[in-house]
Amino acid sequence: MKALDYKKLKIDLYAKTKDIRKYDKDTGNFYKSIVIMSKRADQIAAELKQEFQENSHLNTPQERTGEEVYENREQIELSKLYEQLPKPTQLALYEFENGLIYFKDVTDNQ
Repeated sequence: MKALDYKKLKIDLYAKTKDIRKYDKDTGNFYKSIVIMSKRADQIAAELKQEFQENSHLNTPQERTGEEVYENREQIELSKLYEQLPKPTQLALYEFENGLIYFKDVTDNQ
């Protein structure tokens, strides 16, 4: 997903108490669920970082003079957009709760 897609999701940015018993339904183990959400949060953070870097390189001025401080309005707006996004852990939790994460347990020998 792109940053704008994450912004469209209605995710509450405030901390709320969650019932942890609902997180072991899909995996059978609460801790496996936490590992899955953690790995997904790492993936989301990497994707957002890469997308931000690609977009910021487009808005970077090519010439810079010695002591001149340059205010780039587009780059400031881009930074504000990424700061207002939900944190990767919140996004991973949302995806896990709504069944948007595909995972496969390779340790099961059934």
